[in-house]
Amino acid sequence: MSGGGCCDPRGCDRMFSPGFARHAARRYRSRGLDRTAARMVAFLESRGIEGATVLEVGGGVGEIQIELLRRGAASAVGLELSPSYEAEAGALLADAGLTGRVRRRIHDIAADPSGVDGADVVVLHRVVCCYPDYQRLLAAVADHAGRVVVFSHPPRHLAGRAFVGLTNLMMRLRGREYRAFVHPPEAMLAVLRERGLRQTFAHRGLTWQIAGLER
Repeated sequence: MSGGGCCDPRGCDRMFSPGFARHAARRYRSRGLDRTAARMVAFLESRGIEGATVLEVGGGVGEIQIELLRRGAASAVGLELSPSYEAEAGALLADAGLTGRVRRRIHDIAADPSGVDGADVVVLHRVVCCYPDYQRLLAAVADHAGRVVVFSHPPRHLAGRAFVGLTNLMMRLRGREYRAFVHPPEAMLAVLRERGLRQTFAHRGLTWQIAGLER
């Protein structure tokens, strides 16, 4: 793991703790990918992942990276704001025999885009809802994507907004810095389209939606 001095965790280091990471790793070991992540991986596999380089922003314990490498991707870089995932991510990579093919970094791509190399594929699973400035984040993502971007986000309906509002209220009451966001889907897509990407995949679930875009 290498660091990035520009990184401001904005409460992610407390929200996504070592205990949270252990739970995520146990879940992946026992059940595999969650349904949304599985759909994202299937979309990427359908577009051809053989030999591809992968950049995952906010990959947690790295289960999507592992699955893409197993399906033929050449290498992966995982960027995180919280260091809490590193031990569990390293253990999962070792178990899969993939340690040498993933580089993990503490780095904010939106704050320092030039500090990250581009990749064929960029993935963001449950990430844009944790970042206040979606325009800056997705602009950096688009500029780093050689072929494909796929990201998940919460739906911007009444129930989704209410859930996020309740989450943020609980964070405030607990004195936590972390906040969640329900950004407008069309505005997020517009950022990527303005940078030469076109949407070729969409999934609209009750709790998570997916957008896949290609050059």
